[in-house]
Amino acid sequence: MNDPEPILLDQTDQPLAACAPDRAKPARDWPPVLISGRQIQAEAERLADLPRPANGRRRTLLVHPAAPEPGRGLTPGVQVSIDVLKPGEETAPIRHNSTQVNFCIHGSGTTVVGDREIGFRRYDVWNHPSWAVYRHRNDGNELQIRLTYSNAALLEMMRVHLVDEDPAPATGETAAAPETPAASVRIPTMTVGADGAALMPYETLINPPDVPSNALHWPWQTVKENLDKLVALGSEYVGRRLYLLYNPRTDRFNGTTPNFFATMTIRPPGIVDRPHRHVSSAINYYFNGRGYSRVEGKRYEWQAGDLMVSAPGWAVHNHASYEGDPVYELTIQDQPLNIFMESLLWQEDLAHPGRILGAHAGFATNRSR
Repeated sequence: MNDPEPILLDQTDQPLAACAPDRAKPARDWPPVLISGRQIQAEAERLADLPRPANGRRRTLLVHPAAPEPGRGLTPGVQVSIDVLKPGEETAPIRHNSTQVNFCIHGSGTTVVGDREIGFRRYDVWNHPSWAVYRHRNDGNELQIRLTYSNAALLEMMRVHLVDEDPAPATGETAAAPETPAASVRIPTMTVGADGAALMPYETLINPPDVPSNALHWPWQTVKENLDKLVALGSEYVGRRLYLLYNPRTDRFNGTTPNFFATMTIRPPGIVDRPHRHVSSAINYYFNGRGYSRVEGKRYEWQAGDLMVSAPGWAVHNHASYEGDPVYELTIQDQPLNIFMESLLWQEDLAHPGRILGAHAGFATNRSR
């Protein structure tokens, strides 16, 4: 079989992009989708009724109809799955070079990540570092249902999602010695210009400074205690009442994993956010209350238990809560990746130009200092 021939596509005197930022309509190509709580519950029950699989993993991917193959994500960069364990069950160990955020929506259990055990309850959140061996078990009395968020979709599109279904035991893996005494051959970079340009030798290129990537746990009870205090900001507050579940390893890129963040939001009854937009896409899981979202002018109703791609990249959107119970929601958004790529164009107020967050000065709310 002959090697494929490259395509030479002449773009002389052609626009660099399909449309300018102020005319983009991304929701046309990757529109919002809503998976109802009834659908999620029915699928979890269907998985529970199946015979126990050999690897213990009862799993269904939630795939956007516009997603390519490979890269079966709910947004272009984030894959989402429903994962189920019956009482007494445990999954086989596995590892992969994608990172994850797990969110328990029913039941309880324990996850072993590397050499750490994380006991979790309903609405707890925890992360999985890349290439860490992990397994889940249901040591409770109820069906365990988790939503798992991963950057696997992006890696699959890049054709580099590597999965080890039969990893070595996790014990002591974080303390494994390097193959060579690399620290002894690290060579510093050298500046070659007045503007700060530098040259890095190969020995440093293949041995960058290592920063530990740990499994972290955000218990819902602790998060909720802090979240509820944001109600006191009052109806005049113009920001969003949320906390980022922050992983300090991500530094100024504001992540729960290096690829995306998880935020917990409270929406008091009768709150309407002002419209805004950003390059990062957002997936919301609503687990209390009810309300609606407007995306590119179209209204979407949602209630507790629903999962929604609520903000395709660069789509104008806002959210509102109805009277009654407050809304609690988990939002997954690929902001850290975009900050690192200097692509996170964010327009907090549609009457003013957007800014590249992380490279330009950001925005301020009216919260008292």
